[in-house]
Amino acid sequence: MTVRDILLHPSPCLKQVSEPVLTFDQNLQQLLSDLDETLAMAPGCVGIAAPQIGINRRVVFTDVKQAKGSQHGRLLLINPEIIRHEGMVRGREGCLSVPDFTGNVIRAETIVVQAQDGAGQQQSFEFSGFEARVVQHEIDHLDGLLFLDRLVSRRHDLFRRKNYRDTQG
Repeated sequence: MTVRDILLHPSPCLKQVSEPVLTFDQNLQQLLSDLDETLAMAPGCVGIAAPQIGINRRVVFTDVKQAKGSQHGRLLLINPEIIRHEGMVRGREGCLSVPDFTGNVIRAETIVVQAQDGAGQQQSFEFSGFEARVVQHEIDHLDGLLFLDRLVSRRHDLFRRKNYRDTQG
C-alpha cells in the first residue's frame, strides 16, 4: 500500500473522463490499496476517486460511516453509474483537490447506483442525503468534473475554507 499524492486544481488530469475498469487483476488490487491508504491518511475526508491520484480509471471509495444517517459506511464503487435520481437539494461541498475552497452545489437528494465490487460483481445501492451527495461528488471526478463546475453561483456560492490550527500537536 502506498499513500499517493493528491492532484490539485487546475491539474488537466482532473478534467479527463475516466476509462472503465475492464480487468479485475493485481494492478487493480494495487490501485484499490493505494486509494484506501490515501483516503485513510486524509483526516475528515469522506471520499476519493482514482483521477485524484492521477489514475484515469472509474474507481471511487467513499467512507461516511461517521456521518449521521449513513446507511452504507465505507464503500468501493467500480464503474459506478447513477441509474435513478430524485429530488434536488443545495448543500456545501469541499474537495481534496480544491483544498482552499468550499461551495454550494445542487445535487439529487436520493440516487440509485449500479457498480461493480473489487471482484467485478455487479451491485446496486440506494443512497440518500449526505451519502448521496458524496457519491455524486466522487462520480463527477470520473467524468472530469469538480464541484467548482457545479457551483450555483461563483460569485455567491464559493467560499474560502477556514484554516484551523492542528490540534494534534
